[in-house]
Amino acid sequence: MLLLILVGVTWVNYKYSSENPGGTDFLVHWEGSRAFIFEGISPYSDVVALRIQNAIYGRPAKKGEHEFRVAYPFYSEAMFLPFALISDYTWARAIWMTFLEIVLLVITIVCLQLTNWKPSLKILVSLFLFSLLWYHAMRSLINGNAVVVALLIVTSLLAIRDKHDEVAGILLACSTIKPHVVVLFILFVLLWAVSKRRWKIIIWTVGFELVLVGGGMLFLPNWVLQNIWEILRYRSYNPPGTIFDVFREWFPGIGFQLAVLLSGILAVILIYEWIQALGKNDAWFLWTASLTLVISQWIGIQTDPGNFIILVLPLILVLTVVNERWSRIGEFVVLGVLLCLFLGLWGLFLKTVSYGVQPQQSPIMFFPLPLFLLLGLYWVRWWVTRRAHFSTTLI
Repeated sequence: MLLLILVGVTWVNYKYSSENPGGTDFLVHWEGSRAFIFEGISPYSDVVALRIQNAIYGRPAKKGEHEFRVAYPFYSEAMFLPFALISDYTWARAIWMTFLEIVLLVITIVCLQLTNWKPSLKILVSLFLFSLLWYHAMRSLINGNAVVVALLIVTSLLAIRDKHDEVAGILLACSTIKPHVVVLFILFVLLWAVSKRRWKIIIWTVGFELVLVGGGMLFLPNWVLQNIWEILRYRSYNPPGTIFDVFREWFPGIGFQLAVLLSGILAVILIYEWIQALGKNDAWFLWTASLTLVISQWIGIQTDPGNFIILVLPLILVLTVVNERWSRIGEFVVLGVLLCLFLGLWGLFLKTVSYGVQPQQSPIMFFPLPLFLLLGLYWVRWWVTRRAHFSTTLI
């Protein structure tokens, strides 16, 4: 039955992919991986970039257009290797979408394990449907974004909770396939590990990261320099990807100063919360890790709402407390929150979307989910970090 479901889902994905060109995030790495595997061409080369642009635009990108170049670390291409072996892009994209759909469901399951939340069947079904159909999930599915990073984040936290420090270190190192998404998260985890004398987490994270970097050099010796060059030029052609870019676009006169002020306040809050969490129990650690994931979206590091799938953990943490604290009406509040997020995010996107070669989201999509989660996390902070019964539930 499971096999039949997977085949059916893949066929639906294939029909969608054949009728709706896209999957640009996946296309970039599928093309880059194939070029290296079958021709020995660097995925960072102009040759590969030109192929990608021709596949998307039907021509080379014009000045000011998104150039769609490979900007991930070279070892991240290993994740796309099985799909790069499929010569037909439409089938490769369809199977990749099926893989991502499975990953989205697993992320939700792992988050429920992290918070030890055992919701009713009604809420559980709603969570699974929400995890596949809400805006940030569908954006990731349609664009082919690497939501695997979110899975690596939550499974590393589960491994840390269960004292599997070697596994946690490997998972943390692997999550650097999108380093800008996890840099603050990993930094906090390593600082907390020092405070708890969990040295294996640090050794295995750093050690396996060196293995990934060194292993990549065996195949492409100067990939680090090529990757750095791509990162430096990334912002020159990418749509607004930081709160600085968004504010400067909205408020040309004072936008930069407003962004500096907001980023400075968030940085102070984050440093304070990190200091508070050092040496604390697993529940406090989980709350601070969730806060770090949320704040990292606004602090000035390059990102995209397609990466907001990593915020499923903070969302489920907040919903867990709501369900626990308001036992009588908690279920209705949880279902109401899910419904409001689903309708609100999709409604805002459809209201503000612009159309070009592909639908382009408005920069306003940077704000609703992180703002809601920032407020939600501070609303539940006392119960998570102070209340003994909730702390032991999470440990």
